[in-house]
Amino acid sequence: MADGEKNSGINNNNARNQRGKRAVRWNFRKSRNFIARLAVMLWREPVSRSVIIILILLILTAALGAYRDGTGFDVMRRLIQYGGKSNKEPLFSYEQSSNTRYMALGDSLVILSDTSLRLLDQDGNILYAGETRMKNPALSGGGKRVAAYDIGGAELYVLDDSGVILNLTADANEPFLSARLNRNGWLTVTAGKRGYQGAAMVYNHDLKLIYEYDASSRPLADAIVTDDNNYLAALTLGQSDGDFTSDINLYRIGVEQEVPQAEYEYQIPDALALELNLKNQYLTVPGDTCLAWTRPGDDDIMIYDYQGAYLREYNLNGDGFAVLLLNRYQSGNLGRVVSVNRAGEEIGSLDVREEILGLSAAGRYIAVLYADRLEIYNQFMRLYATLPDADSLRGMIMRSDGSVLLLSASSARLFLP
Repeated sequence: MADGEKNSGINNNNARNQRGKRAVRWNFRKSRNFIARLAVMLWREPVSRSVIIILILLILTAALGAYRDGTGFDVMRRLIQYGGKSNKEPLFSYEQSSNTRYMALGDSLVILSDTSLRLLDQDGNILYAGETRMKNPALSGGGKRVAAYDIGGAELYVLDDSGVILNLTADANEPFLSARLNRNGWLTVTAGKRGYQGAAMVYNHDLKLIYEYDASSRPLADAIVTDDNNYLAALTLGQSDGDFTSDINLYRIGVEQEVPQAEYEYQIPDALALELNLKNQYLTVPGDTCLAWTRPGDDDIMIYDYQGAYLREYNLNGDGFAVLLLNRYQSGNLGRVVSVNRAGEEIGSLDVREEILGLSAAGRYIAVLYADRLEIYNQFMRLYATLPDADSLRGMIMRSDGSVLLLSASSARLFLP
């Protein structure tokens, strides 16, 4: 080979090496960012370009929503979970009945009426169906379980996603008053008891009776086991100087005492308590004059005073807040829907001048059912979505991802804002 040919070959090799080095450096820079390399690869495919654009728009929408009120991420959650599911497609179908209560149990639906108890899976298949004879059917949930019972009656059932796992029957003279489940699935049953002002029975996760509390001095209205399974929180009612008072007393489970002594006591003055609720370790008590919050072991109880307004309806299932419908007068529809945080502070308010048929809350959302429409708000009572033509709805169940289960007389469907 001639010298010129050798030099030309060497020069060509050097040029290839330089290009190779530049390519290596460029590839090295790309390798430092996997997302960028993936995007470049996908961009070469015409179909993938549209997918990337859609994803970018979704991410920007979620980021904007998250910055504004935290709802943006839920848009992506709903898109991933439900895809293109139609708002008009029935999710559950069931027989019509009167005096009906509904509660979600995971992806299933519990339906309780005065004559029947049913559990339907997400495809509408019947997982459990049984007859009941109830006058005041009620549902409560916790720990991936639901308690179905008759207030003032003798029937009580506990269900999980497989069906009924516990069935209790009360004596006619010792009726059930309430049934509560904590987040671990521990059941507390409050009932009447001869010779006492009421009694609370505690069942552990295996639904074995492990503790009983008998109220001797004040009527027992409600009770629940705290989320650490260490205490029974008991709500009692009384009077002082002619005014109603309500007390929350915490008793350590497993401690045998001839006269039970409360380790923690909280008083709600000038209030007739309606129930005792537990969510995320906080006890919540709605009353006729105020709403009270406390956490077991805390020194104080936080109070939100209604300032003379009349409580018409409430829901305690929001994350860190409760929603109340407060009327200015005992009759009529003039009032406000307010959201209240655990510090007893009003964080949102909506003036209303029309009839409200129902409230439901979950996550950061509040669903308000009017006669002709359904409106969804965030926890600050800012309007998030509206569903018109909702006059056929009998109720709704708000979900933490911003979707709503719409309940009609014979079916339930999903509303995806």
